[in-house]
Amino acid sequence: MAKGTYPRILSIAGTDPTGGAGIQADLKSIAAAGGYGMNVVTALVAQNTQGVRSVHVPPLDFLQEQLDSVREDVDIDAIKIGMLADAPITDLVSTFLDQIDPSVPVVLDPVMVATSGDRLLEPEAEKAVRELCSRADVITPNLKELAVLTQTEEATDLDRAIEVAKAWAAEADTAVIVKGGHLDSAIADNAVVTPDGKVHRVESARVQTKNTHGTGCSLSSALATRLGAGDDAATALEWSTDWLHEAIANADALAVGKGSGPVDHLHRSQRLMRAASSVPLPHLAGPLDEVENPDQPRVAPAGPYTQRLWNIAAEHWEQVKALPFIQKLGSGALANDAFSFYLDQDSQYLASYSKALARLASQAPDTAQQLHWAQGAYECLAEEAELHRGWLKDSATTAPSRVTSAYTDFLIRSTHTDDYAVGIAAVLPCYWLYAEVGLHLAEFDSPDHPYHAWLEVYGGEDFLAGVRESIKIVEETLEKADEATRTRAERAFISASIHEVDFFDQADRRF
Repeated sequence: MAKGTYPRILSIAGTDPTGGAGIQADLKSIAAAGGYGMNVVTALVAQNTQGVRSVHVPPLDFLQEQLDSVREDVDIDAIKIGMLADAPITDLVSTFLDQIDPSVPVVLDPVMVATSGDRLLEPEAEKAVRELCSRADVITPNLKELAVLTQTEEATDLDRAIEVAKAWAAEADTAVIVKGGHLDSAIADNAVVTPDGKVHRVESARVQTKNTHGTGCSLSSALATRLGAGDDAATALEWSTDWLHEAIANADALAVGKGSGPVDHLHRSQRLMRAASSVPLPHLAGPLDEVENPDQPRVAPAGPYTQRLWNIAAEHWEQVKALPFIQKLGSGALANDAFSFYLDQDSQYLASYSKALARLASQAPDTAQQLHWAQGAYECLAEEAELHRGWLKDSATTAPSRVTSAYTDFLIRSTHTDDYAVGIAAVLPCYWLYAEVGLHLAEFDSPDHPYHAWLEVYGGEDFLAGVRESIKIVEETLEKADEATRTRAERAFISASIHEVDFFDQADRRF
């Protein structure tokens, strides 16, 4: 099979004119997950966010022609199967699979029961879909569909659903994705259960929104794409779950439809596109406007100059709080490998940050300030060593990422080639924004939180005392500086705040 730039993913499913579910959602999900999407239509569905009006099923020979058109021309890297409507369609698709290379992953979303509980298929069709499950590599039933497949009572918690899935995975010899989105709980975890009984659970916090139309279609399509790209089922589910959580979390802003609206399939792609923009930063050339009525920091400014610093950079604090990394860190649903990636980059960062602080200590105008920055440099090196003894002891040290290098290069340049006032303004966001993050996340902390040890450090009084002293020094220094120097310092503070956003966000860019 020839390999293309992107995995080529075929969706076999019904339609949704409003774009939230069916093949329309599949194609968006495939693109978002890094694939080239193709589709074969099994049924034309007149539906919107408020419900289904009617379904038109094209003749079987036309379905066959669609399938043949793709198979005879394009190498397929993975297949997602959705709505099949009836037994003859299911049998035809099953026969089609016989003509496909058996190494091609097949993901089946067994559309059998609506969220309302209504059965969507006749008993004969349900039997055909049940048999088709054994032809798939992965199936993604909702909990009602899992109950129908296994002829059991619908599970009311994820642990029970996983136990039911184990039996079905062994019987059908296929991996089962157990989805917790429809459970009445604070979590919406997913899990993959393999035929040998192994379980890989992916944590996900619940999003309070009515706009979840098409989530089943979207998850299965993203999953098929990642499998087609070479991921194993566990890795594919981790990526797909994280991506879909972000899509759901930003669904309300789409404002599509009057009922249960669609998710924002492209939010992650748009976020990363903005992060990669090479448009010159406006604050480096234009006026420095203060944000109107910004949320005030929990660690207070020391006077009008540091208050202005906060006001001109407040939008970036809002961006930090909205990052998926920060939200998942607060909920405890952040994957261990994402947190380890962040800590490893933090270790790389601290090694350079200490040099920037040491330079400030050599420039400081009095002994108190010299000691403050020198103590900060020492604490950076001590923290880096502690990271390697603790969190990172079982991890290989990597090189700094481009995001980390850009930030540390900026800090070294600011502290080594410009005025002292500019240098201390450049290093301040690492103190101030970190403190704000720590205090924000402390609201979610508890002794049972998986990242409790990290959260209590950055919300602790020892760290906050150093932050307040840094703010005080910056205030006093800017008060004595001339206007041109203050402007450069303000721009350095904004630039560092932008680097902070990117630094916290980079764990979500590692895929």
